[in-house]
Amino acid sequence: MTVYCLGCEVVRIKDLIRNAVWSAGAFGLVVGVSGGIDSAVVLALCAKSVGAENVIAVNMPVSTNNPKDTADAELVCKQYGVKMISSPLGKVLDEFKLVENFSDERILTGNTAARLRMAMLYNIAGAKHYLVCGTSNKTEYMIGYSTKWGDSAADIQPIVHLLKRDVYALAKELEISEEIIDKVPSAGFFEGQTDEEDIGVSYDDLDKALISLEENDWEAKTEIEKKVLAMVEKSRHKRVPAANLIKAD
Repeated sequence: MTVYCLGCEVVRIKDLIRNAVWSAGAFGLVVGVSGGIDSAVVLALCAKSVGAENVIAVNMPVSTNNPKDTADAELVCKQYGVKMISSPLGKVLDEFKLVENFSDERILTGNTAARLRMAMLYNIAGAKHYLVCGTSNKTEYMIGYSTKWGDSAADIQPIVHLLKRDVYALAKELEISEEIIDKVPSAGFFEGQTDEEDIGVSYDDLDKALISLEENDWEAKTEIEKKVLAMVEKSRHKRVPAANLIKAD
């Protein structure tokens, strides 16, 4: 999907968020803010949808996070008048590493951090009868660059239909700070980590490949498209419900 009317898209997403909150009988929204562009855009949309006073932003650094990320999270929260609370999870993650049979492989530890963050968000949301608003975008969702039951878990996913390039366009429409728009995307799970290095393909090439694959009935035409298609197929289990034997009525 490429967004042509950015103002229309903002209205459409705001309607989605409001309807989700109202239909659930919830009082507001909880958003995990990392200092990155995805959470900044989602936070802005939430504040515009239900009012800044009904949104809680939660920053959950682990020991490997750059302190600049927290400063960037504070920046966008201040811009939209949203209260930010800090719930550092570094010590909790360190305790997990001491548990017998815990595997401290880099990717597995990163997944554990993502799941701890989501557990924290749901704890805060449950105490206030709020919903958890996710920050996943379509590019990462389609290739499986997310943690199952971690950042992919949420009550609402307002930008999961948007490619990364569309998120950048929406960020400019929402007047997100250039400092956040220009920063290199990173989950911050280890020092020097960047998303594009982890994935092995640039976001620009990912978006182009996904657009082409969708237009050509998921038939790969180039080597990059073959690589991206393999990612999509390998991560299919992340986008479908858990296998079960329940029969439909």
